[in-house]
Amino acid sequence: MELKDAVAVVTGANRGLGRHLATQLVERGAKVYAAARRPEGVDLAGVIPLRLDLTDAESIRAAAHTASDATLLVNNAGISTGTPLVAGSPDAVRLEMEVNFFGPLAVTRAFAPVIESNGGGAVLNVLSVLSWLHPAGLGAYAAAKAAAWALTDATREELAPRGITVTALHVGYMDTDMAAGVPAGQKTDPAEVAAQALSGIERGLPEVLADETTRQVKQSLAASPNAA
Repeated sequence: MELKDAVAVVTGANRGLGRHLATQLVERGAKVYAAARRPEGVDLAGVIPLRLDLTDAESIRAAAHTASDATLLVNNAGISTGTPLVAGSPDAVRLEMEVNFFGPLAVTRAFAPVIESNGGGAVLNVLSVLSWLHPAGLGAYAAAKAAAWALTDATREELAPRGITVTALHVGYMDTDMAAGVPAGQKTDPAEVAAQALSGIERGLPEVLADETTRQVKQSLAASPNAA
């Protein structure tokens, strides 16, 4: 997909990776709707702030109506509550699934007909190395991202006949607010991750593995669970 003159909707564009994705899309010549729960907090030059709350179906419908010229959807917004599955709060587990799985699903369902009507385009889903690696302390997040990986693969097959490619971005820790407590040496520059993701969209790749940790984990999937 050619990003110059594309029309992109980036969820969670007010900070972190989403902010870098929106900025770089503008730099590549795209029109960008910078979506956030509080669009008044979007301070990027050259973008159109757009209200979109992943837990609010009406806001999703309204966003799809406003951004009716969209050709690219970037499902970036998400949360991490640090909740284990057994000992953690059931409400927190449900919230993680609501935001990280059902939210992107609802946004994809809303924007797929929009993108198709505009001649086709692409969807990028921001996933995680924890789509495949499931530490107990982050069980809720890992479960939601594993579900979002399945969502990505299934919608890729479903949307292909409609002229829409679907790319998965898998990445470990990035230097963003979500990973503020992680030592700097273990974090990837989100600007670099954004550049890789956008190049992947342009090339129509099904998957972008943005750091060495993610590539190693992906390669180990066929190993026995007891091998570690």
